[in-house]
Amino acid sequence: MKEKRHAKILEIIRRQNVDTQEELCDILNSEGFSVTQATVSRDIRELKLTKISLNGGQKRYALISDTEDGLSEKYRRVFQDGVLSIDMAQNILVIRTVSGMAMAVAAAIDMMNCHEIVGSIAGDDTIMCAVRTVEDTVALMRRLKKVL
Repeated sequence: MKEKRHAKILEIIRRQNVDTQEELCDILNSEGFSVTQATVSRDIRELKLTKISLNGGQKRYALISDTEDGLSEKYRRVFQDGVLSIDMAQNILVIRTVSGMAMAVAAAIDMMNCHEIVGSIAGDDTIMCAVRTVEDTVALMRRLKKVL
């Protein structure tokens, strides 16, 4: 039953804008699913749905889907909003961020599963990534700049 409900939730959010759990609960109930708001809340978490902004300030639920660069929409926004500059020093990638955003941007980079990065350190507004080679650093820098 849960699988059918999850499939129906995904169908609903693809065909119409749903911006509250209560609204989704009402739609499910009208389509023959007997659910409570608590059930819908769990389903949203399990399906990894997020709210996205629409034009005019409205919001709606959407599926967090990975893109070709490995970033979900949520992490993409964190990365784009937080990064100020990307530079390199040999095989070290230095990423400057808005004050207080380095840890969040580093988490977004971690979600990209960059095999080139051996490890990274994030402070308040700077991230330093140790990269395997200088060539990998150049390629990674290009890849990250495309996300911006």
